Amino acid sequence: MPASGPERLIVDNMKRFDHVSLVQSLMLDFADRTGLTSPVKPPRRYLWTDAFAVCNFLELYRRAQDDKFLKLALALIEQVHETLGRHRPDDIRQGWISGLDEVEGRKHPTAGGLRIGKTLPERSPGEPDDENREWDQDGQYFHYLIKWMHALHRVSQVTGDMKYNRFARELARTAHARFTYTPPSGGLKRMYWKMSIDLTRPLVMSMGQHDPLDGLITYYELSDNSDGDDQGLDLSAEILEMTSLCRNRVWTTDDPLGLGGLLADAFHTGQLMRKGLNLMPEFLENILYSALDGMASLYRENTFALPARYRLPFREFGLSIGLQAVAKLKKLITDYPASFNTASIARLVEEILLCGQATQAIEEFWLNPSHQHAETWTAHRDINEIMLATALSPDEFLRI
Repeated sequence: MPASGPERLIVDNMKRFDHVSLVQSLMLDFADRTGLTSPVKPPRRYLWTDAFAVCNFLELYRRAQDDKFLKLALALIEQVHETLGRHRPDDIRQGWISGLDEVEGRKHPTAGGLRIGKTLPERSPGEPDDENREWDQDGQYFHYLIKWMHALHRVSQVTGDMKYNRFARELARTAHARFTYTPPSGGLKRMYWKMSIDLTRPLVMSMGQHDPLDGLITYYELSDNSDGDDQGLDLSAEILEMTSLCRNRVWTTDDPLGLGGLLADAFHTGQLMRKGLNLMPEFLENILYSALDGMASLYRENTFALPARYRLPFREFGLSIGLQAVAKLKKLITDYPASFNTASIARLVEEILLCGQATQAIEEFWLNPSHQHAETWTAHRDINEIMLATALSPDEFLRI
């Protein structure tokens, strides 16, 4: 059935910028600039950006059927593990952050988690907390690890090599064990937002708003598509704990990147439901209600009428990716109505897409060369260009 209404406007807008050659150019330039393909430039790895980049290379491989892009995805994974799976060059500690020796470390590169890739060393024990400086200091973020798990799993699906799924599940086991904790007063578990490189101490105590939700959906994704040879990596216990953490939570945000992630979570949830997964009652509805509230708030703020110097491109591209995910969710509901048993889901999707009309010009705005001279673009070039590439061609990132 052809798209109609608000989602048709969004899809048509994306088609105008469906330039595979532009995505190729962005990705090949990124590979050279960050030391993936250049023989003279040292690797400059950053986990969030690299997770999206892996999916972008897979998307180009799917579209062009050119092995070059698959090789780049695999090379990027290896370089991330060799760089972010080890201690920093300026750290007195050396080797794999898991503590494994060289042979075992290469067999299990994610067993100790992965560094963020920030420019500054992590805050040392006893060093006063500086909230502004913390943004530039290294450590581990759960939400970055989740994105990497997804990227690894997508590679396992594209290549048929399930070692990447096992890398992802090893990472899930480690991250869950270290980021979740029971408060001294007892009660439900909580999560730290940021941990030290070796995962022995929290650096930011607060819990990321969507970390439990992202974790639960990703654990289901990894478990649903594992090869049955768990080797002690069954995630059932982690799923139960994350389900408890997700129960009765409100996910509303008006941050464009967070909202885009929430919308992508809705589509991922829809794909799991299509496969027959029995989630919590009204799980998808709760995500969509929260997203609709966030969209309404963002619309009232009129953020997208501001000049480039007041806008952060990569956060807006996150929202664009999420809106395309909702358009895909509508098609999924239309094609498989028996998997979605309440009319409220379809109604919420329609309302979100209607609110989303205000953001249709995100890519067009940032593809304007004059807007790319703004510091908000140049200061974050890597993440801006990679997220732009995903927004222009998001299918592989959105697929589970």
